Order: sequence, then structure tokens, then C-alpha cells
Amino acid sequence: MSYDAILIAALVLPVLLFLILRVNASFVFLSVCLGAVLVDHVSGDAEMIVGSFSPRTDSLSQTTIELLLLLVPAVVTSIIMAFSVRGKARVFLNLFPAAATSMLLVLLAVPMLPRGLAFNLMTQDAWRILSNAEALVIGAGALVSLFFLWTQRRNFRAQEKHGKH
Repeated sequence: MSYDAILIAALVLPVLLFLILRVNASFVFLSVCLGAVLVDHVSGDAEMIVGSFSPRTDSLSQTTIELLLLLVPAVVTSIIMAFSVRGKARVFLNLFPAAATSMLLVLLAVPMLPRGLAFNLMTQDAWRILSNAEALVIGAGALVSLFFLWTQRRNFRAQEKHGKH
């Protein structure tokens, strides 16, 4: 299997999972952003904690810790938000934050992989196209996710009117 095919599968499979399981991908996008912050600001301390329990930590454990910090918030959010998108129109609109989430995950996870694998993936045409669109993926993904969340906001005034009798 070529590395381009691996990248394409890594981009397509999360989108399919989000759509099939009707996961609100906007929340997952924001969870991936949280994971990136955790990687930047917590991974060093997490490595020291793991190192205190296991003196033989190497680059594999660093990679594992960083990938876990990136992926665990997204996985937990996906589980919690499963079947949260209702209505055919919303399921269709969920495609946009789902695609942005998938692309962001790939953009953030590939550089964390072991050097050989990361190098092989980063020399592919699919990676070049995706990495050139990194700012667009992040900006558009954030805007689409926020818009998706804003449109799902409940009308609290209507609830207040119905709640008073």
C-alpha cells in the first residue's frame, strides 16, 4: 500500500465515522485543538512523569505520549457526541466540520510519528497538498465549527415562554 493511499485513508475514515455515527464534528474539531495545546504545553511534564516511573523512556514513548495527548480528547468527545446530530440537513452540513477535523488531525499527527514513517508520509503528493492548505484548514475549520455550533443553539426565550404557566 502506498503512503499516498495511507494518507487518503487517514483523511477519509474519520469523516465516514463522524457521518455514520452522527458525531458532532464541531466539538471534535475543538477537541483536536485542545489536544494540540496539550501537546505544546503538557507533553514535557507528562514525559517527566512517565520517566519517573520508567527510567528507560525513549523517542517512542515521547511519540506515544504526544499522540495520546492529541487524540484522547478527540476520541472521548467522539464517544460522548455519538448520535448527537439529528436531521438530514444537519448530518449533511456536518460533513464540513468532519472534513476539517480529519485534515487537522492528519496535519498534527503525522509530524509526531516516528521519523521514518513521518518522512515517508511527508514526501507524498497528498501531504504536500494538505500542508499547503494548513492555514485554510485551520481557519475555515474553526469558522465552520463555530457556525455549526451557533446554529444548533437552543432558543432559550422560547423555552422560558413555554416554561411559565
